[in-house]
Order: sequence, then structure tokens, then C-alpha cells
Amino acid sequence: MASGWGARPLGQPGRLPPLLCLLLLLLLPRSPARAAHIKKAEATTTTAGAGAEAGEGQFDRYYHEEELGSALREAAAAGPPGLTRLFSIGHSVEGRPLWVLRLTAGLGPPPADGDAGPDAAGPLLPGRPQVKLVGNMHGDETVSRQVLVYLARELAAGYRRGDPRLVRLLNTTDVYVLPSLNPDGFERAREGDCGFGGGGPLGSGGRYNSRGRDLNRSFPDQFSSGEPPALDDVPEVRALIDWIRRNKFVLSGNLHGGSVVASYPFDDSPEHKATGIYSKTSDDEVFKYLAKAYASNHPIMKTGAPHCPGEEDETFTDGITNGAHWYDVEGGMQDYNYIWANCFEITLELSCCKYPPASQLQQEWENNRESLITLIEKVHIGVTGFVKDSVTGSGLENATISVAGINHNITTGTFGDFHRLLVPGTYNITAVLTGYMPLTINNIIVKEGPATKVNFSLGPTVTSVILDTTEAVITVSTVTILNPLPGTQSSHQPIQPKDFRHHHFPDMEIFLRRFANEYPNITRLYSLGKSVESRELYVMEISDNPGIHEPGEPEFKYIGNMHGNEVVGRELLLNLIEYLCKNFGTDPEVTDLVRSTRIHLMPSMNPDGYEKAQEGDSISVIGRNNSNNFDLNRNFPDQFVQITDPTQPETIAVMSWMKASPFVLSANLHGGSLVVNYPFDDDEQGFATYSKSPDDAVFQQIALSYSKIQRNTNKDSVSPPQENSQMFQGRPCKNIYPNEYFPHGITNGANWYSVPGGMQDWNYLQTNCFEVTIELGCVKYPFEKDLPKFWEQNRRSLIQFMKQVHQGVKGFVLDATDGRGILNATISVAEINHPVTTYKTGDYWRLLVPGTYKITASAQGYNPVTKNVTVKSEGAVQVNFTLVRSSPDSNIESKKGKGGRTNTDDASDPTTKAFETLIKDLSAENGLEGLILRSSSNLALYRYHSYKDLSEFLRGLVMNYPHITNLSNLGQSAEYRQIWSLEISNKPNVSEPEEPKIRFVAGIHGNAPVGTELLLALAEFLCLNYKRNPAITQLIDRTRIVIVPSLNPDGRERAQEKDCTSKIGQTNARDKDLDTDFTNNASQPETKAIIENLIQKQDFSLSVALDGGSVLVTYPYDKPVQTVENKETLKHLASLYANNHPSMHLGQPSCPNKSDENIPGGIMRGAEWHSHLGSMKDYSVTYGHCPEITVYTSCCYFPSAAQLPSLWAENKKSLLSMLVEVHKGVHGFVKDKTGKPVSNAVIVLNEGIKVHTKEGGYFHVLLAPGVHNINAIAEGYQQQHSQVFVHHDAASSVVIVFDTDNRIFGLPRELVVTVSGATMSALVLTACIIWCICSIKSNRHKDGFHRLRQHHDEYEDEIRLMSTGSKKSLLSHEFQDETDTEEETLYSNYPAIYKI
Repeated sequence: MASGWGARPLGQPGRLPPLLCLLLLLLLPRSPARAAHIKKAEATTTTAGAGAEAGEGQFDRYYHEEELGSALREAAAAGPPGLTRLFSIGHSVEGRPLWVLRLTAGLGPPPADGDAGPDAAGPLLPGRPQVKLVGNMHGDETVSRQVLVYLARELAAGYRRGDPRLVRLLNTTDVYVLPSLNPDGFERAREGDCGFGGGGPLGSGGRYNSRGRDLNRSFPDQFSSGEPPALDDVPEVRALIDWIRRNKFVLSGNLHGGSVVASYPFDDSPEHKATGIYSKTSDDEVFKYLAKAYASNHPIMKTGAPHCPGEEDETFTDGITNGAHWYDVEGGMQDYNYIWANCFEITLELSCCKYPPASQLQQEWENNRESLITLIEKVHIGVTGFVKDSVTGSGLENATISVAGINHNITTGTFGDFHRLLVPGTYNITAVLTGYMPLTINNIIVKEGPATKVNFSLGPTVTSVILDTTEAVITVSTVTILNPLPGTQSSHQPIQPKDFRHHHFPDMEIFLRRFANEYPNITRLYSLGKSVESRELYVMEISDNPGIHEPGEPEFKYIGNMHGNEVVGRELLLNLIEYLCKNFGTDPEVTDLVRSTRIHLMPSMNPDGYEKAQEGDSISVIGRNNSNNFDLNRNFPDQFVQITDPTQPETIAVMSWMKASPFVLSANLHGGSLVVNYPFDDDEQGFATYSKSPDDAVFQQIALSYSKIQRNTNKDSVSPPQENSQMFQGRPCKNIYPNEYFPHGITNGANWYSVPGGMQDWNYLQTNCFEVTIELGCVKYPFEKDLPKFWEQNRRSLIQFMKQVHQGVKGFVLDATDGRGILNATISVAEINHPVTTYKTGDYWRLLVPGTYKITASAQGYNPVTKNVTVKSEGAVQVNFTLVRSSPDSNIESKKGKGGRTNTDDASDPTTKAFETLIKDLSAENGLEGLILRSSSNLALYRYHSYKDLSEFLRGLVMNYPHITNLSNLGQSAEYRQIWSLEISNKPNVSEPEEPKIRFVAGIHGNAPVGTELLLALAEFLCLNYKRNPAITQLIDRTRIVIVPSLNPDGRERAQEKDCTSKIGQTNARDKDLDTDFTNNASQPETKAIIENLIQKQDFSLSVALDGGSVLVTYPYDKPVQTVENKETLKHLASLYANNHPSMHLGQPSCPNKSDENIPGGIMRGAEWHSHLGSMKDYSVTYGHCPEITVYTSCCYFPSAAQLPSLWAENKKSLLSMLVEVHKGVHGFVKDKTGKPVSNAVIVLNEGIKVHTKEGGYFHVLLAPGVHNINAIAEGYQQQHSQVFVHHDAASSVVIVFDTDNRIFGLPRELVVTVSGATMSALVLTACIIWCICSIKSNRHKDGFHRLRQHHDEYEDEIRLMSTGSKKSLLSHEFQDETDTEEETLYSNYPAIYKI
């Protein structure tokens, strides 16, 4: 670019003799002679030069001809093998090679065939930024040619000798050195020619190539004033452009001579003024930063005063300058790099003299060495990362990386890698690629030093809709809203659609993708599933935050083309998409609507039928039905009629969508008449009669909003009123239906004709959504020329109808305890028998006509609240309700969100608070996507693991991550293979009863090994990100994760890859299906190992089993049972997995052997899927007190290993969602009044589910969001009762305090004591009475003794008689006592009495 200094002003011919020039250079290097600046002059003139001989030695000669190649080979040889590649990107006019030396670690050996062409450069390396340095573009500016050879030698030799800085540089950077872009010009130039003008032949001085072309004026230019340059005359430029296009250079230096300054883009301006125009790029700050990095390390350049002869007074602040501000250069290389490539290039003027004597080369090298290395290092500033496909995990090439506020994008490389140079600051960055949903990451902080790492994971634009699980709080829009100033009149006219034609499916698909790509900040294209013929059921979302439900913002939908031959709705919705996109940000009405409403537009619910329909059709039914010949508007469940037709895939997809989204208002667009039809569509009798819904007044109001004359209500708009007068008049199709009349263009559906199984009634009865059916014209499939007329007739009505979503009442229902929204609270309006329910953050919308209402908010476990509300016509009135929980048992302390910690100290523990926040964030919409995006995922999923490989893999994990892993052997298989169990925890093999414990089990059927590979990938993913990803680290620190990757290793060894249906390997070595052996009498060693070592320990909170053969989730029970305890929780867990899977929740596995299978929501009770006894999940629930779900990961039992990356990508988010979910539900702690933990207490939930407290009194149970009953039972304590409210995004913590049981034999202690006291009193009284009686008898005995003594002889005679058997006479004796022994004792003890 630069020229040098000269002795004559521009236009004055003549030149100094070469020897005199050389003498002046040596003796007067800072000559004050005044002259015109040759660098500027040579923008239009030619310099002549002559050759000179080179000296000898490393720094004492220039490299000519073949010497350059030899010098580069020597430089390459200075480094170790695999560090360099020498190749040529092309040839000059005269056939000289354009040599490039590539330097970076890990290149491998060069090609064996000795090829030195562009292909010899070797493969690109992922994540390694490319830097190029180009010298000698002007053949007579030669310092760069030599300095770049020296640089190459320094880098290679420094790497070999272990210089830390250079080793680090070449390990992380891909450096390309091109010493001479103009070797022909160099051979003509003469040493010592510092750039004086001359009168020689064109190009004789060496500046230009051999065809007299200035290479730095031969590139395409954004401000070109003429035809693009002809590249045939500049093969050097053509070769360079081709080289740039084949690579993704990030940073470049273009080395020149003729001054000492760093110049940066732009080099020219639209005005092409010779000098003085600062032509700023969008990255001006980055370019100044790069230029200063070079200049500040150059001893002369940093002064800003090079004192070049002829321009001694020229100064450059900080040694840098904007190119065009210095002088205008059209067709320069640095601008081409910035405009047409990813590359940031600056131009570096290295010396005042263009071709100084070789004796000065060593000094020039010393001047530039540090600057050159520093510049290369600057490729690592800014932001770097990868853009990957969220499904396959593969890198996405040519994705656009845009930075908000900087109007310059770059694109990703072959591996999806990108490097975006930025100065320190905070940025919002978006990744966009055609066919994918854009993603914006906000508030990225770039600091001085190494680049900030940011990865993007893009979902395909045509993705299956992932049903919302929680709300997100991030904002991804970067659109600037242009609103008119208040009080001003806007002359703005909305932009009208121009695309009026019939769009067949491929055309419609391209249209939708185009607008999704062109308006990524307000659109999201997704699919609900597929039609019978596998066409996507597309929906275009339009919102200022696409993909996110914003709390308090209502959701609206239009559905078109339900009957395939009724096409006007399809085309109107495409027109509406164009209208909303093109007017957002400029038209106030559209902007306000998009910002305040989440709009979903489904152009075609029946794309198959459309393809069969015929243009011009008015009354036929060709194409009306779907491909199975069912009328979709007779296919929905009905309140009055049993619909016996099989539910169609289109119907299932739409019903799932409606159930999952909080739609408030909707319209179903039809054709064949001109009227708005509102519910109900049928009645009990099936006659054509008015069938009034509870909200008949609301339906009439919203129907009239479409049909009546639509005058423009926007005071800021001056557009003329539009009207739908033909519809409002009520006699639409006189030629077809002469007697048909609809007052004001609206009708009750059943009053027109009975339609059982219609979609609008199902919306009203089964969801919160109010839907009407709009008939758009008498001709079902009008000719294309009439389409503009339909837009004009309906465009105001379409907008006005959407605005009705903002009528009535809206607000939030909140928990008085924690201020959080209550899910599924009921909003009921007195005297209107149609309640609506709240969405996940407690937000609700209730359409009402103006009036005064008594509105009640209620929820299970809360006291209801009623308010009197006045509704006006100017928009929805906001009414919030705060509900107080019903009084719990005084011995139950219920706390929200203690994250599994139940002692009171944790309430203020910052780490616990942080973990609660993490669980909430990960439960939010896009929370898990963000986690995955910020995680390292370099997993080698390219083959299946045999038993031996699996064992070695697990041992490898333990050896590499010993602090968080523990490998144990649960037992052996029938063929004596180990059944491995891997625990991942911050304290592996240490009991932590307060932490939830989750297990993942795979390979119960050996012929379905996908689950095994997914669990190995999960294990490595967790280990790889521990201490690298904060979220993964916290999950591992607070969870005990047990992974059993292969339960049936014997069967796995027999199974064969790519065998999709074979049962070989399904059973174990004893031919037993292990999933039928989980009983109390288990016979197989594999099942015994799991039962004894895992399930019977009863310490797991959740279990996930992975199997194959379809794409769905089943929940207990597999055995046929009448009722399923805890069914809602089990369904919730299954749905959570399915909803985080990109296709599973659609319920259409499309397996080859069951292509017509429909599984609502992708989940099913096990017995309904495959009923059998002895299953693992049934045993887990019944005896392990642990909920278990079974995930079927693929239709093919044993798919090709090539499918493993995509299967991992599909299941990764779902598997991680289980790690998050295990921290929800209810965490409890049971203690007595002294604070002593109570172990082995029984916790009974909802009268069915039982868990036991662990060591330390802890328990944990997963429950579906909502209110649940708790009974706590422990021996010796009073039973406790309470209710707990479970949130969808956090755990509820319960502390249960037991009182000592005061019941005896089931009776109150007071009653038992009273009865006992009375009983004791009675016993004492009885004893006294007996004693008295005995005393009396005792006296009688004494009297008898006296008489016996008096008649001793007679007594002895009686004794003798008794001894001879006359006992009867003794017993009948008058004085015989009943206590003979006692009497004898008394007699023998008192001889004195006897003697008396």
C-alpha cells in the first residue's frame, strides 16, 4: 500500500542515480528534504527501479527466486515434525509460486506425493483461529518479505526449544505466513530503491505485477466507482481470494513499506476524496485496538512520528491511522477481508524506505519481532466458541454470528467454530443459520485477555414443539422499537403483503422458513407433528420474545385449512405473517400487538387434503378430509355425542398443543360461506337449534368484532376505514344459498346446523380457550387472482379480532406465604358456569363483556377469595388474588424450597439459597438448553461398548475422576460377568441421607443397548463438566447418582448391531426375560443383584430405566391393575421426560412395524403398552417405594452406531431433567419435641404412597405439582396429619414434630387412667371385704380349738376313723374347719395354748 519518500513532487519526472540514493540512505536516514509523499502519489503513478546484488548471510541478503522456497523449507525444518506445512496457493503472472508456510501444532506428516499445491496445507483444526500475514504485495516493498521469513524461523525454532510463549501460541493458533504475494515485481525491484518516482516503463520499478497492475487496487470494493476489477490480469489476487474463501481467517496483517504506521479500514469512502475522510467501520474500536497493539510494540511506530524523508512533519496519533483519512485507496485488500470474509485485516507500513539495503534487515526484524508476535496473539481476544445442532450435536458451518449494536457479522467455520474479535465490554450475541431457530445470549462480558467462551446450540427451524414446562425470564429480542412521539400524527402507512398466490406445501414451507430467517427476533417456526402423509404441521409464532411465555401476556392462535379444500384461511395467515413481520417496529398498532401478545399462526392443519383440492372449487368435498378420509372437524371428543371415528394424527397433535399452551382466544378459519360461527356447535338432540354456551354474550361480542364494519380505531393512523361489509350484511352467498341469512354476520353454530365433534366446542370445554369458526368466503378454493381481494376484506378484521384477547379480566393468583404464583387455581365468575384456570406463574385471563361481576379465585389447600370487579370496554382490568393456605397441623412446619435441607440454619444458608435458585432456573423455559450450551460435550459417541470395553470405560472414569466416582459390583450374571454400578457424587460411597438419590438402569434387555451407551455418555458428561460447569457441579454435589449401565451383559454380548427387530440377546444366558423376574422369588442372579443391593435398600427417590423398541415413556404398573396409586405423579415424571425430548411428546413414534401408532403425549401406563408380570418398575414402586419410569429410546432395538450422537442429543436434555426433578417434591425431616430425629417413621401420602424416614429422620418423595395430604406414623408417637403444596420448580420442605403417644390400647390416656383408678379402688375394697370375712372365720376357728382340747379323746377317735376311711363323718363334723393345714400349723405353733 505504502510507497516511501521521493525527491520530486508528483508529476515531475526524473530520478536520482541508484548509488546516490543508497549513499543518501546510509548517511542521511532522517533527511529533511521536502518532497511529495510517494505513498500517496503512487495511488496514480508508477515507480521505476533497478535490480541489485544481494549480500551473504542470514540478515545480509534478500532471498531471490528459489532462495525464498529454500529459506522457508529451512524455517520449517527448524521446528519439530508435524508443526509446519509448506504449500503454494497459486502462481504469479510469470509462474512463480506464491509460497505459504503454515505453522501450528498437530499437523501430522505432509502428503506422501510431495504435492505443494493448496491441498497440501492440510486439514483445518477445530477451534483454532487462523491468522495470516501477507508481505511484498508491492514488489518493491521488500522488508516484509524478509521479516516474515525470519518470523517463521523464530516461531518454528522457538517451539522446538520449548519457549513457553511460542509453544502456547502455536498450540492454540493456526498461523500462515505468505512472504511474497508479488514475486515478479520483487525480481524487478532494486535494492536501495527507496521509492523515488521515475520515468521508466510501466511496472519496471517492481511495485506492480508483470501486467502492470497494482495488486492493492485490484480487489472488489464496496464503494467502487466503476466495473469490478478483471482478475485475469491479476492471478495473484485471484489466488489470494480463492485462498481466503477456502478458509476462515480471523486476523490478518498486510505488510508494506514507505512509512511507519499501522493503518486500518476503511481504506476508501463513497466520496473517494483523496485524503481527510475518516471512513469508519462498524468495528472501528476493534481495529484501533489491533493497530495500537502492533504500533505500541514498535520502537519507531509508537512515537507517531516516523520522520520519513519528504514527510518529516507527518504524524500519526499513537502510530495508527484510518486508511481513508490518510489517503483514499479503492480496491484495497484490507477492506476486502473485512467486507467479504470473516477476517479483520490491518495494513502495516514497516519502513520509510521501501527496499533498504540488506544491512538494515536485522534492525528491521528487531523493530518488528515483538509487534508481529503480539498481533498474532490478539486473535484470541473477544468471544470464541462453537455453534452446534441441538439434535445431532454436530458443528454448524456458516452460521451467522451477530453482535447487537455492531453492524458486521461473521460466520462459523467447518466445525461450527467461530472467533469474534471484540474489545472489552458487555455484548448481546446472536447465532443464526437458515433452517435453525436463532439463539441470543445476552450480557456476555468480554475482558482484557483471552476470549470469553460462548457456545450456541441451535434447534432446527422445523423442530417439534417442546411443550412449555416453566417460564423463562430471559429476553432474546434485540429489535429496536420505533414508536411515534406522543401527541404526534403519524403519516406512516402499513406495508401490505405482496405475496398473493396459492402456496402448495413446498412453497409454503419455503415461505415460512424465509420469514423465520429474516425476522429471527420476533418469529419462531415450529411443528406440532406430522400429517398422515408425514407433512409437517407448521406453526409460526410471532412475539417480541419468541419461544417464551411471558407471565401476564395472553396467547392467541389462528388455525387455517382444517378442511383441505377451504384454502382462503391458509393464504390469509401467510399474508398476516408477512404483514406483522414487515410492520413490526414501524407501525404502532402492529408493534403494540406483537409486544403485548404471543401470537401463533397455523396456516394448514390439513396439508394432505390441500394437495388433493382443486382451484376454483366452490361446493365439492375433494380434499376436504385428511388422507385417512376423516373430517377433522368431526374428530374431536364431543359433550353430547360419542365420536367413534379413530382420532387422527392431526387432531392428536392439535389437542396436545392446546392442552399444553395457555391459549385465551382462537379462530378456526374455514370457507364455503361468509359468517362467524360461535359455540355450541351441537346439542343433545342433534337438531338445528340455538345451543347456548355459558359465555354466549362473550362469544357474540368477539364474533361481532370480526364481522362488523371495522373502522380504524388507531388514533395515530390516517389510513382509511376498512370494512367487512358483505359479512356484516348477513346474506353472503345468495347464488348458492339464497335463503341463508345471518344477522350481523354471526350465528350460533348449532342454530345453523349441528356439528358433533367440532374443534371450537372442544377448545371451550377442555381448555381455557374461547374459539370461533370464521367462514371466509362462498368459494372454498378461489382463483389466485382473487386473493388480494380477500386480504383487503379481512385484514382489519384479523387484527381487530386478535385485540379481543385483551378484553375482560386478567391477573395473577398468588400464594400469601411465598408470593409465588399458584398453578391450576380456578377463576370462577358468579352466574357463569365456566371456570378458567391459572397457568404456571399463576397468571390467568378471563374474557368478559363490560359489566360488574363477582369473581372468585380458589385452589386446593387454600381459602378462596372473592372480589367484585367492574369490566369496561377499554381493555382488560387487572385483578390479582392472594390466597392463604388452609391451616395445617401445628406440628407440621411446611416451608417452600429448602432444597432438601430441613434444619432451620439452612433457611439463610447462601449455598442452599443459590441451589434453590439453580433448580428454579433449570426448571425454567430454556433453562436446560442453557445448561447444555455452557457445558463441554466432546464425547466420543462413535461405537458401542462390548462388555470388556464397558468395564474398561467405567474403570477409566474412576481413575480420571476418583473424587466423585465409585465403581462397585452388584453381583454377577449367569455367565459370571460383573454387573457394574457407578456412583457419581461429591462424596461417593458415603451415606448422606439428606440428599436425594437417583438411579439410572439400562440393558435389562441385551438386544437394546442404546440405553447403555446413553448412560455411559451421561456419566462422562457429568464428570467432564464437574468443576467446569457450576450448575453440573452443584447437581453432583447435592445428588447421589447411581448408574447401572448394563443389567444383562450376557444378552448384550449375543446381540448384533443394526438388528432392529431381532430378539436375540433380549433374554439372559438362561433364556429368561429379566423384566419378568422381579418377584419375591426371583430366580436369576441379575435380578437378585438389583433387588438386594439397590431396590430393597429403599433409599432412592427416582429410578429411570432405558429400553428400546419404540419412542415413548411408560409408568407403573406393567401388571394389569384397576387403580394406580400416585398416578398423577407417575404421569408427571413420564411427561417431564417426554416433553424434554424433541419428538417423543408428539406421540408418533412412526416405528416401521407400527407406523400408525399414536401415543398421546408420548406416555402410557405400562400395562396399556405391554402388560406383563414381574417387571422392575412394578417391584421398585411396590417394594422399593421408589417411582420408576421406563424410557424407550428408539424404534430400532440395536441401531447403527452412527445414530448414537443424534440419540444422545435427543435424550441429553431429558436425562438432565431427571437430575433436576429429583430435587423437587417434598423433602422432610421427622423429629420429636426434644429435637431427636425419628428414623423408620412411616410417611403416607394421599392415603396410598408410603415411604420411610432414613437415618437421621430424613425422607424425600416426588409428587406432582399441587396439594397433597401427609400422614406421619411412628411407634410411640401420635400420628400427624397435614397438607403440603408442591411447586413445579422447587422442593417443598416439611418438618414433622411428633408428640409422645398418650393413647393406651387405642384409648385416650385420661380414660384409661380413670378406668384404672376405679378398677384399683374396686379391687382394694374387695380385698378389705375378704379380709373382714376371713377375720370372722378366724375367730370361729379359735373357739373350735378350745372345744377340741376339752374333748381330746373324742377327737383322736375321729382322727382314727378318718384314717380308716370314714372321711365323711369328719367332713360333716360340727367343728370341722376348711383349713386343715392352717389349723395344724396353728396347733403345732402354739403348744402353750394346748397345755392350758
